[in-house]
Amino acid sequence: MIAVHDPVASGLVASLAKPGGNVTGLSLLTADLVGKQIQLLKEIAPQTARVAVLSNPDSPPHRLMVEQAEKAGRGLGLGLRVLEVRGPEDFNGAFAAMIKDQADALLVLTDAMFFIHRARLANNTVRNRLPSVSGFAEYVNAGGLISYAPSVRANLRRAATYIDKLLKGAKPADLPVEQPTKFEVVVNLKTAKALGLTIPHSVLLRTDQIIE
Repeated sequence: MIAVHDPVASGLVASLAKPGGNVTGLSLLTADLVGKQIQLLKEIAPQTARVAVLSNPDSPPHRLMVEQAEKAGRGLGLGLRVLEVRGPEDFNGAFAAMIKDQADALLVLTDAMFFIHRARLANNTVRNRLPSVSGFAEYVNAGGLISYAPSVRANLRRAATYIDKLLKGAKPADLPVEQPTKFEVVVNLKTAKALGLTIPHSVLLRTDQIIE
């Protein structure tokens, strides 16, 4: 595996240190990054008081991600509302609820379904003038505002070392699951302009990729 959110919660391995089965590789550590993502939202849009959180209740890691989001929100004095979306047919209702609740910004939790429909989600945030943050850079390439996430490219490189060991006879059960060590901030300046936002210089200094 190269980019699994929580291999333990997903039942793929017994533990990170001792996978114990026929699967090993690299995780994404996404739940631990949610707090940083919310901090970035607040830094870019300091007027933010209410944050909508887009969550897929069918995704096992989202329970922990929501807990981390709520913890970060309390620390920043933000009000959070979690909106559960199981499929793209629920997007319109979720955005209608955000507007009704007068949400100031949106956190899109990392999820395969959200990844597939990232362009539609990004377009909805711009249309509804909602600054948004996500845990995958491809969301920003599709028109989202900002992301803070592990480098999947770095994970791909590290995966080659696993393949090498396995081809030389190592057993997956004996190879600990690695967590990412490189994280990237990606910002879409075109989207920021459409939302009437100026990205603070302090954020730009930490940005790994700028989309113009």
